[in-house]
Amino acid sequence: MQRRVKNTIKGRGAQINPANPYDQIIRESEVRIIDDEKIRTSYLPSNPKTIVNRVDSPDLSFNWSINPYQGCEHGCIYCYARNSHSYWGYSAGLDFETKIIIKENAPELLRKKLESKKWDADPIMLSGNTDPYQPAEREYRITRQLLKVFLEYQHPVQIITKNALILRDIDLLEKLAALDLVSVAISITTMDEELRRTMEPRTASGKQRIKTIEKLTQASVPTMLMLAPIIPGLNDNEIMSISKQAARAGAFAIGHNVVRLNGQIAEIFKDWIRKQLPIKADRVIHQIEMCHAGKLNDSRLGVRHRGTGVLADMITQQVKLARMMYYKGRKKPILNRQLYAARQSHGQLSLF
Repeated sequence: MQRRVKNTIKGRGAQINPANPYDQIIRESEVRIIDDEKIRTSYLPSNPKTIVNRVDSPDLSFNWSINPYQGCEHGCIYCYARNSHSYWGYSAGLDFETKIIIKENAPELLRKKLESKKWDADPIMLSGNTDPYQPAEREYRITRQLLKVFLEYQHPVQIITKNALILRDIDLLEKLAALDLVSVAISITTMDEELRRTMEPRTASGKQRIKTIEKLTQASVPTMLMLAPIIPGLNDNEIMSISKQAARAGAFAIGHNVVRLNGQIAEIFKDWIRKQLPIKADRVIHQIEMCHAGKLNDSRLGVRHRGTGVLADMITQQVKLARMMYYKGRKKPILNRQLYAARQSHGQLSLF
């Protein structure tokens, strides 16, 4: 049993608030050791000018994304999206999970994008950065509104989430799936509840996520497993077990990436693990470095998500074995781009 440092903030991932690197006045990291009840989550309305973002990365399987929320109350300590919160004037630490920007006009902006004569029916990812089914979605329902727009325009959409809240929208997902317009990825890191509660404090449990895969699959919504991220020394021992459970639940495929602690995430993660898992801390940090040529992060395209070296190769081989044992013969869905094209063509011809 790990002995945690006293007075850690319960219910939150980050335990510090590093200074925003874009601030003109750089302050020392702010350490808030206070009761969680006093750390209120703030929802901050925003009306951006665009919502569909180009993704220029050969490492990713999608070219476009929509993020209806900036910041994420899930509080996952390893989340690469933390760094992007600095662009909005906030810290990548506690601010990221307590100051959530709500893009209220996202459905209208998507509709405008899909009305464009220049737009091709390239699948769009929800979200690619922060989770579209984080707690704010219960109140604001922006993701649900976006799905209605995708269905109306018969446009393909991909979804990645770690929250069982996606099941609320199973009615829309079934209709999209019937037209081959949707695929879902459920991210699972661990089935160890004690680890999840500190590492991903406001997410669904591992069991709930497996159940979510099962229910989506039963509704004929194609769903895959994402082992993301795999953190050597923390959850790499669960690769085979989670893969098997997801396959039994009906997942059509498995994907993975190895954790990398880029930007301020390195400081936030190291502070977290030394407080929450002090006995394991140094070993885990060292093993992460082993996967990235002696550093906590390697941003080189082609290797940043998989890592390099013996340990990263062992992780990759485990995932390959899991694919062979549990996912052989399962087919990846091909999303339908023709319905949107036909709709647009018909709509434009009707003008004459």
